Amino acid sequence: MLQRILIIFLIVAAAAFAVYWWLTAVPVMPALAAYEPDPGNGQVIFNIGGCASCHAVPNQPDRTRLGGGLALPSPFGTFYAPNISSDPTDGIGRWSEQDFVKAVMKGVSPEGTHYFPVFPYTSYAHATVQDVRDLFAYLKTLPAVTGSVRDHEVPFPFNIRRNVGIWKRLFMDGGLFMPDQSRPPSWNRGAYLVNSFGHCAECHSPRNFLGGIVAAQRFAGGPDPEGKGFVPNITQKGISDWSAKDIAYFLETGQTPDGDSAGGAMAAVIRNTSQLDPKDRDAIAEYVKSLPPVEGPPKPKKKAEKADDKS
Repeated sequence: MLQRILIIFLIVAAAAFAVYWWLTAVPVMPALAAYEPDPGNGQVIFNIGGCASCHAVPNQPDRTRLGGGLALPSPFGTFYAPNISSDPTDGIGRWSEQDFVKAVMKGVSPEGTHYFPVFPYTSYAHATVQDVRDLFAYLKTLPAVTGSVRDHEVPFPFNIRRNVGIWKRLFMDGGLFMPDQSRPPSWNRGAYLVNSFGHCAECHSPRNFLGGIVAAQRFAGGPDPEGKGFVPNITQKGISDWSAKDIAYFLETGQTPDGDSAGGAMAAVIRNTSQLDPKDRDAIAEYVKSLPPVEGPPKPKKKAEKADDKS
C-alpha cells in the first residue's frame, strides 16, 4: 500500500513538474527575413522608447552613453538598468540582430532566460519588427561604454526567472499593433507609439498584486511603481480640460495648461518626446485625447487630511 502511494505521488509530482516546465518555457521567435535597417528611424524609436531615461549612465549629461546603472525600485525588489551600449564585454556589442529582437519583443535573453518585466517588453511586443531592427541599427552607432552593472536586488521567490514565464502567460499580450481602419492615419500613428515603444500604460495604469496591469483601468493612473507618489490619470477622466494641442505642447516643453511643469520621471520622458517630430507629438496627443474616461484607483489621503480626520 505504501509503495503504491509513493508511486502515485511520484507520477503526480512528475506531471506537475512537466506542466510547470511547459508553462515557464521561453517563447520561440522565427528567424528574421532580409531587411535593410534604417538607423534614422531607429533614432526616432530610441526617443519615443525612452531608452536614455533608463539606460544612460546616471548623473552625466550625455543621453547616448548607455552604460546603465539606474536603480529602479519596485514592490518586488530593486532592479538596475543594464548596459546596452555597443561595448562587446559589458554591453550588447556581441548581440546579433535576432538576439536584440527577441529580447525587446519576447523578453528573452540571448542565453535563453526570461527578462524581468521591469523591462517593458509587454508594450514593445506590439511594435513592428522593422522598428526594433532599426533601433538596433541606431544603437550600434552610439559609443561603447565600459563597466558592468550590479546584480538586481530581488528576494525569493521573485528572483526565479523561470517563473516569469507564467507571468507572461497571464499578463503579456504579444500581438502586433493592428490599425483601426475607421480612424485616420494620424490617430493610428499615435495609438501605435503610445501602446508600443511609448509604453505609456506601463506607468499610467494601476497594477495588481502580481505586478500585471489592471486592464479595465488602463491609462487611469495609480501608485508610482517606484513608490514616489501617484501617477496621473491620462484618460478623459483625468485630463478632460486639456486639448490635443495642450497635450502636444506638454510633450514638447513639459508645461501644463495651468502653468505647472513636469517633474520626477515625467521630466525625463519630456526630454525624449521633445526630440520627436512635431507630427508624432500631435499624433500621440490626438490618440490620448480620444481615450474614454476611466475611473482610476483612489489616491491616498495626504498626511494633513489624515490628521484632520483624527481631530
